[in-house]
Amino acid sequence: MINLPFDHVINRKGTNSEKFDYPVERGLPADVLPLWVADMDFQAPAGVREALSRRIEHGIFGYSGISDSYHQAVGGWFRDKFGWETQREWLVPTPGVVYALATAVRAFTQPGDRVLIQPPVYYPFYSVIGKNGRQLVENQLRYDNGRYSMDLADFERKIVDNDVKLFILCSPHNPVCRVWTREELRAVGEICLKHDVIVLSDEIHCDFTFPGHPHTIFPLAVPEMAHRSLVCTAPSKSFNLAGLQTSNIWIPGQQLRERYLAELDRAGTDMPNVMGLIACEAAYASCGQWLEECRSYMQANLAHVRDYLARYLPQIRLVEPEGTYFAWLDCSGLGLSAQALNELIIHRAKLWLDAGEIFGQCAQQFQRVVLACPRATLDRALDQLRAAVESLE
Repeated sequence: MINLPFDHVINRKGTNSEKFDYPVERGLPADVLPLWVADMDFQAPAGVREALSRRIEHGIFGYSGISDSYHQAVGGWFRDKFGWETQREWLVPTPGVVYALATAVRAFTQPGDRVLIQPPVYYPFYSVIGKNGRQLVENQLRYDNGRYSMDLADFERKIVDNDVKLFILCSPHNPVCRVWTREELRAVGEICLKHDVIVLSDEIHCDFTFPGHPHTIFPLAVPEMAHRSLVCTAPSKSFNLAGLQTSNIWIPGQQLRERYLAELDRAGTDMPNVMGLIACEAAYASCGQWLEECRSYMQANLAHVRDYLARYLPQIRLVEPEGTYFAWLDCSGLGLSAQALNELIIHRAKLWLDAGEIFGQCAQQFQRVVLACPRATLDRALDQLRAAVESLE
């Protein structure tokens, strides 16, 4: 079925788009087709654009705070969609989830402390640990038969052996597209509770899960860990609002919340972005139907990629996603080194994707593709990839 709002190709060049306007600055050819950074090539929902337009007409963009209606919209979303009853005092707005992660690393650990992550994983996890003078501990995910799982024995061993203070959970997991089950979250939560490890749960992709794979908010899986966990959320992925730099961090435990707020104060972070607040409230209050349609479109894009690879590129394996709007491609069947694979993607296929190695050395034979684009863009990318692979023969 044609869905014109999502099928429409919008020219994003010349808009200071991180995705489209800076390939040369990143050392890539000027004519690469970008499907890398996780924003959408779709307009934000009409309800968001209308709310922003009304504020623009008002014409005053002064200092702003969190209103009752804002919390009702955001809290209501998580209650209605995930069954999570929040309290207003838990909510801490920040300029973005990566900012929030870095703040938490500083708030809850000391220089030299160990922080655990699960590679292959969203690459800013590495930088918020290393650039803040903390030590990285890796609990690598298992990859068997095209599916990822947690190695819980290694998880606990790494915590004990390294005296880990903080665990950064990616849920749903980027880039491997797993939606962790309630049982899996319960298992890691019990280990963290046993060893007094704080859990920093990045749940920014929670709204993008596929049928049969419901998302579970971490404290709902492990209620005993609510006071020792932070849940990082944002409307940015769900409604394409990343440039408005608004995220909502939920911290149920008063002691953790006070430590976190003190770190924000030291960083001089005070008032949130007024336009981000307006967009976020409008999105959660009135744009649920748009998100449903967007998810359906993304599922159709995914099915198209699955069918295309099976028909034309059987050497490349789709790691079947349970959530997010990525395709995580296992390219090991091409028999190329990591360097040769990147050369193929960039210079022969003329595609700008995310090379697997940036998510961890264990993923050198993988590429991440963003599916949040019109079908015509996706077809062009697939055809360019096919031609590049066929040129190897």
